[in-house]
Amino acid sequence: MDIKRFFSTAQAKGLRNYIDSQKKYEILRTILYFAISLSLFIAGIVATGSRNNLLTIVAVLGCLPASKSLVEAVMYCRYHSLKSEEADAIERHTAGLVCLYDMIFTTREKTYPVLHLTICGNTVVGYLPDAKCSAADGARHLETGLKTDRYTSVTVKLFSDINKYQERAAQLKELAEGQQALSEGIAATLKSIAL
Repeated sequence: MDIKRFFSTAQAKGLRNYIDSQKKYEILRTILYFAISLSLFIAGIVATGSRNNLLTIVAVLGCLPASKSLVEAVMYCRYHSLKSEEADAIERHTAGLVCLYDMIFTTREKTYPVLHLTICGNTVVGYLPDAKCSAADGARHLETGLKTDRYTSVTVKLFSDINKYQERAAQLKELAEGQQALSEGIAATLKSIAL
């Protein structure tokens, strides 16, 4: 595997296949961090003949970012990106609108994996296929997050049925004229509150 090519293909938050790309990146980063700590520990033992040395302390401290990276890798491994066929079908209905892919929103109680969001002015609609998650609770969470960034009159609706979501997105497409700046501001706020 070409490491340089791998890191250059990592997706930015909100783009298609973000979760799958980030999952690979986090796993590789975690392995690298733990390998560095282990190699420092082994080098200290080889150099001094004992584990009581300065490199052992550095190796143990190196486990802190490695552990943080492991937690992030586990979080991303729990979810998958929007399937290619579904993404293609949604894109036909949302061409020209501000869209976000693979957004994971967390609260203290629940995690909401919203696989696609369409933003048109002060209206946000999203596709939340996870049946364990309440679409109404997820929408309230997003509205609360947007209100903290002074987007007070934004309406959020999440759909668990992809066909209903596509219908609503197609309706928004007809209303998109002159809403680009507001839509991009809302998208930036949503990206900032997502995993």
